[in-house]
Amino acid sequence: MGDDLGGAMTAVTLRVGDLAEEWDRTGLIPSDLLRGLGAEGRLCAEVPEQYGGWGLSSTHSGAYTAHVGSLCSSLRSVMTSQGMAAWTIQRLGTAEQAALHLPRLTGGALAAVGFSEPGAGSDLAAMTTTVRRVGDQVVVDGHKKWVTAAHYADLLVVVGRHEDGAVAVVVPADAPGVRIERIADPLGCRAAGHADVHLDGVRLPADSVLGGHGLPTALLVTTALAYGRMSVAWGCVGILRACLAAATAHAAGREQFGRPLAEHQLVAGHLADLYTAEQVAVRVCEHASRCWDEGSPDQVVATVLAKHVGATQAARGAATAVQVLASAGSRDGNAVARAYRDAKLMEIIEGSNELCRLMLAQHALSLPGAP
Repeated sequence: MGDDLGGAMTAVTLRVGDLAEEWDRTGLIPSDLLRGLGAEGRLCAEVPEQYGGWGLSSTHSGAYTAHVGSLCSSLRSVMTSQGMAAWTIQRLGTAEQAALHLPRLTGGALAAVGFSEPGAGSDLAAMTTTVRRVGDQVVVDGHKKWVTAAHYADLLVVVGRHEDGAVAVVVPADAPGVRIERIADPLGCRAAGHADVHLDGVRLPADSVLGGHGLPTALLVTTALAYGRMSVAWGCVGILRACLAAATAHAAGREQFGRPLAEHQLVAGHLADLYTAEQVAVRVCEHASRCWDEGSPDQVVATVLAKHVGATQAARGAATAVQVLASAGSRDGNAVARAYRDAKLMEIIEGSNELCRLMLAQHALSLPGAP
């Protein structure tokens, strides 16, 4: 599939067309479009071919994700959610669970992953959602907040406490006791289907627990979040590319004081900053994806670095693009206005900037020669 990546990108471009603005305005991506993309394997490109996926490497998947992110961050967010669910099932589930669920995720079913709670955002060790074993069933109780794509989902991969550790459990979205409450008017990624998920005595077969046993909370969360962080990082590259394209086109085509904006040194400086931001984000993402593809021991820190750098550069770059477009980029409906809102969320989701900085600081202190 990697050899035909350009064709895959073109196909998605044609499907999105000029609809991203409408999706952002209405807060919805048509369900049949999402299911169609899912049935073509376009929402979780790294799923192995044996399960109906494309089997892309992290490097090829990253290039594809950046392209989708340049078209529509809401669609990329749904793709991230689908990929996270598939990755979690693939990494933590049994062979039987993978064979059951992964073909569904490459066949048109949609999925979301629930981590955060009212009292557990970055501190996921404070989760209160529980998964209790009762005979040959498990009972799930809890409240997950800001679950991306939950509004569209058929399956929910829910992380909860179990005995002394944590588990991930696959919950049908229509199971009795599940209530999905859509978040109204989010700041960014308005069509990504963000929702709160309430779980009230949800009874499921015991084999709904991935792997059938608990894991240390930190290990489970790190495993599941890793894919999401990489996807967000590459999505931020897409945001930067969209902003760079819009800003350079505007600066080259609009005149002030008798010459194009791009010929004014301060505006040219903004364009240089945008290009630099895009290049920096690309390089850290490429490095992180190589670490994934090579199984490098640096994979964890490279992923956190890519997510942190990508998000911060996207937020600053989108603000710069709005500055260049001025009033033209300061209203809903403009691509850079949408990017400005979307990019801010990237500094919060899948590990806030503050959490990423703490993790990177801890890594720095572990390096040879550190005190």
